Amino acid sequence: METTRLNKYLAACGIDSRRGCDALILEGRVELNGHPCLKPGTQVKDGDHVRVDGKRVTLRRTTTILFNKPRGLVCTKEDENGRDTIYSLLPVALQHLHHVGRLDAESEGLLLLTNDGDLTQRLMHPRNKVEKEYLVTSNQPYLQEHLELFLSGVYCKDGKFSAKSLRRMSARRISMVLDQGAKRQIRVMHEALGYQVTKLVRVRIGTLWGGDLEVGRYQLLGDEEILKASTNPENVAPKSQVRGDAKTATAKKSARKSARPAAKKTARKSAFKRSFDREPPAKKTGRNQARKRPRKY
Repeated sequence: METTRLNKYLAACGIDSRRGCDALILEGRVELNGHPCLKPGTQVKDGDHVRVDGKRVTLRRTTTILFNKPRGLVCTKEDENGRDTIYSLLPVALQHLHHVGRLDAESEGLLLLTNDGDLTQRLMHPRNKVEKEYLVTSNQPYLQEHLELFLSGVYCKDGKFSAKSLRRMSARRISMVLDQGAKRQIRVMHEALGYQVTKLVRVRIGTLWGGDLEVGRYQLLGDEEILKASTNPENVAPKSQVRGDAKTATAKKSARKSARPAAKKTARKSAFKRSFDREPPAKKTGRNQARKRPRKY
């Protein structure tokens, strides 16, 4: 006979996350077969009756969605400051789903919501190192030495943070991949080096991309998409290669800059030389120009 831990059972019923269910059990709000149960690890068998606050709960079919979070919404069901939450854009039928990880209010992009406790554990556990890719826009151009620090590690208030890999997209824009989940990690790393993030978008989870999913919309995920979300790409450029690419790009940019003044100087010389080769302009003669007459004395 198949059995399930009580906290996992409650999470699968859509009551709360597994940690939240642990709290409910320890508070004495859960009954198993008519008796209070205070142990999250108690095994639930087929045919057992589980109640939370006197109401019987049953297993729900697992549902997982991919949500493209807009800027300005917080990842919580109820906000104590009265701010709008991501659940304000979801239908009632999906209000029981919990979000896997967070994006702060000023960030946007891909976010998974599910009632599958095993999937949440698989995506969130540090040992699995599931990648998340972000497009980051800064308030000023990045210095090459700071891109090196993003890879080797930036010492912040809460410890040393680093990116798994990154690519320079433009002077003020980079693509950064993380496989760890420190709170506001990208913003904290930038602030430590004197930058301010003006835009932050999560574009990939594992090997799952958003595709044409519009901001504020969601889509149901099947088994194939769920597998992609928990699977990292096979071929990832090592940090040394990323550094080499960044140095090459910087060298090319410097070469272009050094070549510009010489080109301008050559153009000015050519224009100056051509000015001597031109024929002098003809004298203008007007129709009403008076003929010179000898003066009378």
